[in-house]
Amino acid sequence: MSATGLPVLLRLAGRPVILLGEGEAAQAKRRLLERAGARICGEDGDAALAIVAIEDTETAIAAIARLRARGVLINATDRPDQCDFTLPAIVDRDPVLIAIATGGASAGLAAALRQRFETLLPAGLGALASGLKEARAALRTRWPDGGDRRRAIGAALAPGGALDPLADHAEDCVAGWLAAADTPAGSDLVRITLTSVDPDDLTLRTARLLGQADRVFHRADVPAAILDRARADAARHPCAAPPADPGPGLSLDLEMKR
Repeated sequence: MSATGLPVLLRLAGRPVILLGEGEAAQAKRRLLERAGARICGEDGDAALAIVAIEDTETAIAAIARLRARGVLINATDRPDQCDFTLPAIVDRDPVLIAIATGGASAGLAAALRQRFETLLPAGLGALASGLKEARAALRTRWPDGGDRRRAIGAALAPGGALDPLADHAEDCVAGWLAAADTPAGSDLVRITLTSVDPDDLTLRTARLLGQADRVFHRADVPAAILDRARADAARHPCAAPPADPGPGLSLDLEMKR
């Protein structure tokens, strides 16, 4: 993640957003805001966000200066140096939203990536997400321990799993999985020898395990870039060797190849 940007999703339903400009670019932003439920207003509106889609450079810069003086955060169409925030390309599988941003480097690249994801993600992905939301109480009942629950969901959502998000599913797939699911194993330690300090060289298996592990034991020379591929809430333990009892759930032991 860029040190100068933090991706966020804003709830804009019923909230005012300033939109300035005419023409195709402004209309595209208007449609985006309307879809989000925002209340579109002019420059004098009491809003915290503004989109400036004015083609004339001098007029746009002047409007940006006035808004910025009021403390309004600005997105300036085709002027990345003037943006406080950017608008990503969006893949919509309500309630799943995938936002693709390039920090203003290339809207074309973001659009091309969006088109690729559109072909990869099944239409029923949103229904899967809704099913998991509706099953929260049942999931807590089935697996009262948060770690057990997280591991069970992770295994189901893994490639080839019962709820693989890239596969097509029936509407009652979550209920069917809950009826058939087994309680996850109590403890597992997987030892991994890394052959490269570059996280792009991770095998698919290692990347998947990093995304599922509850804790990561590692030698001091394992680079932070590799450890960053683990879940944010996975505990990190620098050590010379893993303990005899690593604890419940999935643990990894990472070392560099000598």
